[in-house]
Amino acid sequence: MALKAGDPAPDFALPDQHGNTVKLSDFRGQKVVVYFYPRADTPGCTTQACSLRDAQQPLQIAGATVIGISPDKPEAQAKFDSKYGLGFTLLSDPDHAVADAYGAWGERSMYGKKYMGIVRSAFVIDEQGAVVEPLYKISPKDTVPKALKALG
Repeated sequence: MALKAGDPAPDFALPDQHGNTVKLSDFRGQKVVVYFYPRADTPGCTTQACSLRDAQQPLQIAGATVIGISPDKPEAQAKFDSKYGLGFTLLSDPDHAVADAYGAWGERSMYGKKYMGIVRSAFVIDEQGAVVEPLYKISPKDTVPKALKALG
């Protein structure tokens, strides 16, 4: 089910790349950009993650913290973070329950074959935990400009 602007962002508690449990509610009082990506260290996901890394200063000026979520295990997330010096939280959602709650899990198609997987998405969430802007089927290169626009 797709989220709309004004909806409460579903809370979560997931392990990060360092093995610590991170909850969305830990970020109350801050703006958050939560983005879902299919798989660490693949071309599109690397482009997206590195663009968010490179935009840390304008995102921080806008008051936002970045959280990436994929089905990868924490160890894979740690390698991805280390390899590209991402420097932001990457969470492991192996059963895709959180992606499902955000409407970021659905039917995909590659080479004519249909399968279920992550629908690349980003969500700008305000200080009270409400969705400001849901960005479904976002391209890796559009994530930063659209998130910054939603952040004002």
